[in-house]
Amino acid sequence: MKQFDVVVLGGGPGGYVSAIRAAQLGKKVALIEKSKLGGTCLNRGCIPTKVLLHSAEIYHTVLHAAEFGVEAAGNYDYAKIAQRKDTVVTRLRGGVKSLVKGAGVELITGEGVLQAADTICVGDEAIHAKSIIIATGSEPIVPPILGANQPFVHTSDSLLELTRCPQSIVIVGGGVIGLEFATLFSTFGAQVTVLEMLPTILTGMDGDVITVMNGVLKKSGITVHTGATVLEIREGQVLYAKDGQEAVAAGEAVLLATGRKPCTKGLGLEQAGIQLSSKGFVVVEETMGTNIPGVFAIGDCTGKVQLAHVASEQGLVAAHNAAGQNKRMHYDVIPACVYTTPEIASVGMTEQAAKEKGIAVKVGSFPVMSNGKSMIVGEKNGFAKLITARDTGEILGAHIISPRATDMIGEIAVAMRGEMTVEELCDTIHPHPTISEILMEAAHDVNGLCIHKPK
Repeated sequence: MKQFDVVVLGGGPGGYVSAIRAAQLGKKVALIEKSKLGGTCLNRGCIPTKVLLHSAEIYHTVLHAAEFGVEAAGNYDYAKIAQRKDTVVTRLRGGVKSLVKGAGVELITGEGVLQAADTICVGDEAIHAKSIIIATGSEPIVPPILGANQPFVHTSDSLLELTRCPQSIVIVGGGVIGLEFATLFSTFGAQVTVLEMLPTILTGMDGDVITVMNGVLKKSGITVHTGATVLEIREGQVLYAKDGQEAVAAGEAVLLATGRKPCTKGLGLEQAGIQLSSKGFVVVEETMGTNIPGVFAIGDCTGKVQLAHVASEQGLVAAHNAAGQNKRMHYDVIPACVYTTPEIASVGMTEQAAKEKGIAVKVGSFPVMSNGKSMIVGEKNGFAKLITARDTGEILGAHIISPRATDMIGEIAVAMRGEMTVEELCDTIHPHPTISEILMEAAHDVNGLCIHKPK
């Protein structure tokens, strides 16, 4: 029987990071992965979708090149775009494998099943571990809709395998995944219809952001129906109910973007005595420890926050604790990003959430259309918005819908982690001309001192 200090089950963005960190801390580590290193994020999520979206952004730029005095032909080859996506993913996956190997982590290929709280079996091989970190991720939910099992109906996994852009598509779900794919296919000329069961798209995000995005989607030709319940999927159409009436949305392809469920079945977790929630998520504490000493869980399978960067941070916390240290996970400052056009990024509280908690706030905002760099690149939709505590000036949250919003939100995350005040953000000199100036301008606007904001 092989003996290790730490065995990590699952090689996604949480799993491989925790394995490498445990090795850096001097532990003998094994990483078990049944498929491909990188998990959903690298192979079927974050990376491949953003490769496709970047190609769509370039295509959009080419189509509008004449506005910048540039003559260019506007054609695309989706098969080549998909091929580039695969190339990028393969290279990054090779990089992860090199990092794992370079850290001295033993990579074991196969499906791991817990036989006890200190033993995992991969095939006929038993592996003993002083500590186990479960990082098995999640998979798309396929709702019980009549006709959902037909070949033209996709989850985000299978949709990424397409080598031809559909001429029309119905997307069931108006959350992050649904709207990113809506942006992608609409840019390439597809007729896109989004059906969202809840009263609004992007539930939980800032209301002003949602308002702007609704306008952007409409201008892009994307049809959005909220409060819509899908009844049946037929070839070429989706039957749904809204306001007590039945209607039909046409599409040669259908995407089910209705959430994700944990990959915890068949792993022997219950037999090992590990507590699961009613929905199958592994129950964990702030240390990422389970109810069984020495067994940790991280990432999507915990159901905390299903984001790759959260899984990675959880992996670091678990690795340090498996090495005998005392580290805890904090969820109050987590950036969230949506790679639509324009991009959306947020961190901390929304204005509504702060008020619901009885916190007196002051809010500042600044429009993209008043930013010099945004005009240079030809963008005018969006804004930056800061939520601050009225009595102390502490930054409680930020919400951005603008070009490169996802690259800028880290600035506010650092400010919040360091408990900076809005006045300190005002006094931080931002380079000009940059889109990041909208954050400084919004900070000045909190106290009504923004110079460049139109009356």
